[in-house]
Amino acid sequence: MDNDTINPHDIFINNNMNNPFDYKRRQTVSVNVGGVPLGSDYPIRVQSMTNTDTNDIERSAEQCKRIADAGADYVRLTAQGVREAEGIGMVRNLLRKQGCNVPLVADIHFNPRAAFAAAALTDKVRINPGNFVDPARTFKELTYTDEEYAAELQKIHDTLLPFIDICREHGTAVRLGVNHGSLSDRIMSRYGNTPAGMVESVMEFLRVFVAEGFNDVVISMKASNVTVMVEAVRRVVAAMDAEGMHFPLHLGVTEAGFGEDGRIKSAVGIGTLLSEGLGDTIRVSLSEDPELEIPVASKLVEYITARERHPHIEGDYCRGYDRICPSHRESRIVAGHRTPLVIGDAAGEGNLAPDFTPDQIGDLYGELLVITPDNTNIPGSLLQQLHQLEDEGNKLPVIARVHYDDTDLEWLQVKAGADLGPVVMSGLVDGIWIDAPQYDNPSDVLRIAFGILQAARLRMSKTEFISCPSCGRTLFDLQTTVKRVQAATAHLTHLKIGVMGCIVNGPGEMADADYGYVGAGPDRISLYKNKECVEKNIPTEEAIDHLIALIKAGGDWTDP
Repeated sequence: MDNDTINPHDIFINNNMNNPFDYKRRQTVSVNVGGVPLGSDYPIRVQSMTNTDTNDIERSAEQCKRIADAGADYVRLTAQGVREAEGIGMVRNLLRKQGCNVPLVADIHFNPRAAFAAAALTDKVRINPGNFVDPARTFKELTYTDEEYAAELQKIHDTLLPFIDICREHGTAVRLGVNHGSLSDRIMSRYGNTPAGMVESVMEFLRVFVAEGFNDVVISMKASNVTVMVEAVRRVVAAMDAEGMHFPLHLGVTEAGFGEDGRIKSAVGIGTLLSEGLGDTIRVSLSEDPELEIPVASKLVEYITARERHPHIEGDYCRGYDRICPSHRESRIVAGHRTPLVIGDAAGEGNLAPDFTPDQIGDLYGELLVITPDNTNIPGSLLQQLHQLEDEGNKLPVIARVHYDDTDLEWLQVKAGADLGPVVMSGLVDGIWIDAPQYDNPSDVLRIAFGILQAARLRMSKTEFISCPSCGRTLFDLQTTVKRVQAATAHLTHLKIGVMGCIVNGPGEMADADYGYVGAGPDRISLYKNKECVEKNIPTEEAIDHLIALIKAGGDWTDP
């Protein structure tokens, strides 16, 4: 049956009857994307995005093929304007001649005309409710009467109708992709720059699609802050369920960063939601070559879906637990150390030194509890124990210990992040212990543990870099730049620093950062303090020195 003829309100899907600790995917309607459908009836799809100039057809096609050959189900390309949207169609034609049938997705910001063009030429179009109809954000507070606000909603409806018609005519799917950093001033004025605002931003658009009977729609709620991203996805699922909607979800931690940090942030954020059965396609956003994102995403999917049909875990949430935005246990002192704790080998140094070694744990009997999983569904087992301990009135700090036999670093990053992410995000645990005796470098294991706590914003042990993966909009060599910024500022463990390829999401995605380094033009950089641009159009070769000077002027610099 054509998905256009299905009304999601008419489908009875009970997504609320699962035991909270068992793994089972949320049921959704199916969405066809260029002959590779997604939704709960299909495998979880993985994808990436090119970083080439979309107008360079041959180079873009070559990179699309490399991404597809790495195992991607979809490839996304940026379309700043109509010319780039038409370029994606040309890339698709070239790939088809070469025997590569990977579906292509157009990424649109600010430009409905580009979306209209892309809808006739590509397999899926991503539009951002924060900037598709509303003007570019200025972070100014606006005031609307109810009548004026209703008029803004009508404007959204009127702008979307021709877009929906083109998508329907050409069988093109749509992703409504909300970014925490790009909510409109209208939404932020009423809801704030919050997960609740993200939800309302997407629901305004989604209601128009449903009213028009167009259901080939995928939803994404992304943020560079893992806790914001997880809360926003949980909230939008609750909002859709309340209105009888069951659309598939695209998951990702945007601007996750480079190397280990990007892998761990993605494993914690995406892994937490996948463990709850949420998510039908994922992208791991790394400041690296896009084809390198695919193995990480594939590992996440493989690891989590392998727990399907695990032994049933009996239990329920503890009394008063807020599953969408849980509060955290108050920090406590254990033998001179403040929770959350990291247990591990003594190989770590400075901020990455463990609070206790395994040999010391036995001496803390009566001061803390250590729990281990007894089910192949590791987070489900640990969470069941934590909730039970809460209901039993336990007052002792609880450490979650998980054993891994892995000798490969990336697998260890993915598994530990996906297992312990849901546990630390629950707010019920006071420390983690990654037990990996087969891995030959204990300091790597400790770094992963500290990275998990930092991704959950529970314990900052190093500088946090918020860096985008780059795309065709990027105006400088982002990978080299990220490494240069890291080399200059990695000792500033109290700061969050954003490195962004362009202005599209820059100021907003960096709203969580203390300082920002943003592409302003070819080989030109603008610097931000929080959301305020303080220096524009600096030559790239001078920008690191200017960034250091800005940090010093802000009183946040310390010598290495």
